[in-house]
Amino acid sequence: VELVESGGGSVEAGGSLGLSCTFSGTPWKNSCMAWFRHIPAKAREAVATIDDLGGTYYLDVVKGRFTISEDNAKKTLYLQMNNLKPEDSAMYYCAAADDRVYCRHPQAYDFGRWGQGTQVTVSS
Repeated sequence: VELVESGGGSVEAGGSLGLSCTFSGTPWKNSCMAWFRHIPAKAREAVATIDDLGGTYYLDVVKGRFTISEDNAKKTLYLQMNNLKPEDSAMYYCAAADDRVYCRHPQAYDFGRWGQGTQVTVSS
């Protein structure tokens, strides 16, 4: 399974960006799919997850601003990011795991499939 992200870019604080992650190959439907972000010198952190039952998780600092969703027909995972802040600047990655339990307390080491990442830069 190959994951390909798109949609990153530069935006001013308060703006919005939408990220997409297209899955190729099989299976499309993984038990847990997630968006992580990585800032240099910091650990990769999960910002949102969605499991195969539709359950979602959000990092506290993005709740109310980010929305994770999926389109089964397009085999695509999305992350809509609104009211962006400079501290949201990072490389964003989509990832997939084989067990929905990983969606509850997502850790990067539990996810075996990753995209190449897309950069998000928010200026103040």
